Amino acid sequence: MRCTVIKVDSASPSDTAGLRRLVEEGALRPQDVVAVLGKTEGNGCVNDFTRGYATQALKAWFAGNGGSEAISYVMSGGTEGVLSPHFTVVSRTAGGATGVGAGVKGADVGAGNGETGGVKSLAIGTARTPSLRPEELGRLAQVEHVATAVRRAMAEAGIADAADVHFVQIKCPLLTAVEVYEALERGCMAVTEDTYKSMGYSRGASALGAALALGEVDGVRDEDICHAWELYSAVASTSAGSELDYCEVVVFGNSAAAEGPQFIDHEVMTDAIDGAALSRMLQRHPGASVVQVLAKAEADPTGYVRGRRHTMLNDSDINHTRHARAVVGGVLASLVGDPMIYVSGGAEHQGPAGGGPVAVIFTRAEQA
Repeated sequence: MRCTVIKVDSASPSDTAGLRRLVEEGALRPQDVVAVLGKTEGNGCVNDFTRGYATQALKAWFAGNGGSEAISYVMSGGTEGVLSPHFTVVSRTAGGATGVGAGVKGADVGAGNGETGGVKSLAIGTARTPSLRPEELGRLAQVEHVATAVRRAMAEAGIADAADVHFVQIKCPLLTAVEVYEALERGCMAVTEDTYKSMGYSRGASALGAALALGEVDGVRDEDICHAWELYSAVASTSAGSELDYCEVVVFGNSAAAEGPQFIDHEVMTDAIDGAALSRMLQRHPGASVVQVLAKAEADPTGYVRGRRHTMLNDSDINHTRHARAVVGGVLASLVGDPMIYVSGGAEHQGPAGGGPVAVIFTRAEQA
């Protein structure tokens, strides 16, 4: 198996010109694509329809160019600050391919928080949960569905050891007013009637599902979701949207069953200005080139960052997730010299409270 990641800029949520250009250059084969992660220039909130617009446009383009119907689409709204709208395209072949991603088999790579060694290269697996009923969202049912999907994606990627998983990207649903009412009509109670808060519950339950699958937590209860902040995944990144009613799961890791020059590493940011986490990764892999940065962003729920009061949670005009994306995006972009990175807001149970995971996909020095 050979997995490769490439990113392309977008002029709008429906812009597929960059994809066409990559195909014309021989850098991308639509039939090999298994997932697309996107950053679109909406508000990232309940009414951000740029996510669905981008998904619709991408599905149509891939369908017309030989792509699979099973591609996982993860669109994250919000490109505040310097963040640049773009798509991150994930391809997977049986190995021995030529063109983008071709190169020597895996060499020793670090495993994020310690060196495990071994011949391992970037490995990616995808899976999806069944459709979730409104009353399941943000509750244990969602946690368990996601945990099952993460395990399936790991198996597809050929990753046997949870320590080799460095990023789990999950796209999850949110509740609309209509869905809350529909559940009540059936005598069921949704976790919340606040549609914006439902995004946090969905993100949190999804993250805890990843943590459960990876052995980062021993168990989860309904009452833990969005309350027990000491429970979290160090590699989960979850994004909620109204464009789907199930969860898409994309697992990024390293595997001896994979080949190629790309690999992934991760760290955990302790707060929104913890650029040192990314710097440690860059220092671990001197000479390797950065393909993409993937990160989570959150306004610290205590209202403080390193002892200084912040006002992100008190702004009634601009939601705190938008502030957080702008801050973290600026910090990370300044370190890699590129604002076209994937930073998603809302980090409930994704890293410690106020912080979040950050991962980097690299190309090895000999292939950079």
